[in-house]
Amino acid sequence: MPVMKVIEIMASSTESWEDATKKAVKHAGKSLKHIKSAFVQSQSVVVKDNEVSEFRVNVKITFEVK
Repeated sequence: MPVMKVIEIMASSTESWEDATKKAVKHAGKSLKHIKSAFVQSQSVVVKDNEVSEFRVNVKITFEVK
């Protein structure tokens, strides 16, 4: 039976929530191996001058511990 671990990462993008999620997984992959899934727990935006300037996600990354 594999052992799984979950970490929580916050990431942001000026493009979209999807891009922020991809950045979170890519960044986690620099130090983690065997990533199995990512769950977007929450989404938010930063507003400047009545415009959305940044998309933010809080992502739970699940990976296998070997």
